Order: sequence, then C-alpha cells, then structure tokens
Amino acid sequence: MAWTKNMNRLDRYIERQMQDPEFRDLVEKEVAALEVGIQIARLREALKINQTQLAARAGMNASKISKIESSPKNVTLNTLTRLALALNRRIKIDFIPVSERKVAVARKRREAVAHKRRVAFTR
Repeated sequence: MAWTKNMNRLDRYIERQMQDPEFRDLVEKEVAALEVGIQIARLREALKINQTQLAARAGMNASKISKIESSPKNVTLNTLTRLALALNRRIKIDFIPVSERKVAVARKRREAVAHKRRVAFTR
C-alpha cells in the first residue's frame, strides 16, 4: 500500500478494502451505474432542458428522471432507449473483456449463492 502523509484514516481504510476483489467489484459496479446517471444529466443540461422537460419528451415522470440521474439502479434497456431518443441519442452497448480474476470471483459468488439455495431448499 502506498500511504502518504495526506491520506486520512478513511482513505487508508478504503485503500485496504479495495484490495478485496469482491469489494472492488461492488464499487466498480456502483461507479458504472452512477456514470450512466451522470451522462444522462450532462446530456440533458447540454440541451438546456430540465428534468420535467426530459420526462415529458421520454413519456415518464420527472421523479423517475431524478432517480435515474442520482441513483440509477436496475434501469431497464427500454427506459434507457426512451431517454436516449428524448436526448436525440442512440444507445451503444459494448462488451469488453474482464480480467480473469473478476471472472473467477463472479463464478465463485454464483456457486456460493447456488449452494446456499440448495441447502435452504433441502431443509
């Protein structure tokens, strides 16, 4: 770990936690989700429209726009497509390679969940 004098206890704690592949994976997923919301907000602002106007263009409630921009959890592809069209954009989905370690961690997590379900089912 490359601790510096300017790092506070929280910074050091986060740095230690990021060494855990599962924790890092969760953080990366959260950051990726937030990036979607930020991108939507920036596109909306570039068009000089507010959330209510974007909602009207997309055929949804302004509260849904607010929620997507601030905490985009489980946003459907249909919703993203409607927003993209309302923002005069297209959606591009790109599959990029992941590191072997991430694949192994994800596989191990799926196996653990499947095992817990089998154990719970047999009780």
